[in-house]
Amino acid sequence: MSTPGAFESTVERFGPPRRPSGRAILAGVDGSDTAMRAAAFAFGMARREGGRLIVAFVVCRTALSNLGPAVATTVEHDTTLQLYAELREQIREAADELEVPVSFLKTYGDPYTALRDTADRGQVDTVVVGASQKAGHRFAGSVATKLIKTGHWPVLVVP
Repeated sequence: MSTPGAFESTVERFGPPRRPSGRAILAGVDGSDTAMRAAAFAFGMARREGGRLIVAFVVCRTALSNLGPAVATTVEHDTTLQLYAELREQIREAADELEVPVSFLKTYGDPYTALRDTADRGQVDTVVVGASQKAGHRFAGSVATKLIKTGHWPVLVVP
């Protein structure tokens, strides 16, 4: 089996088989401390409630894109693949240890749009995200703020 590229969408399943009933919880991860705390919270929630967990890793372009296509693509691709591999392993281990059915999704695009669409498609009951650590989000709004304003599902923001 070949390794998927950094900018290809994938879905992998870990843990026990998916239960026919129970809540569906979506957690967004990007490798930041707050996102990892949000994922841990979502794992605990899914375990306590006998639900399933969807963990979404959204790959988006960075400021490196301005350096030039060859440099930016190489650096972003390698960095994204390394982060994806680390997150994948952590999610797989937690799913097995906690016996929580998990779908681990890697997708490409705007984090707000990807999480919103994933939550709608996955018919989730709750979205769990980490609080933004970027100062500019106080003015422009964070992914969490945008998800809350969408109002389709309860959104838990983990500090």
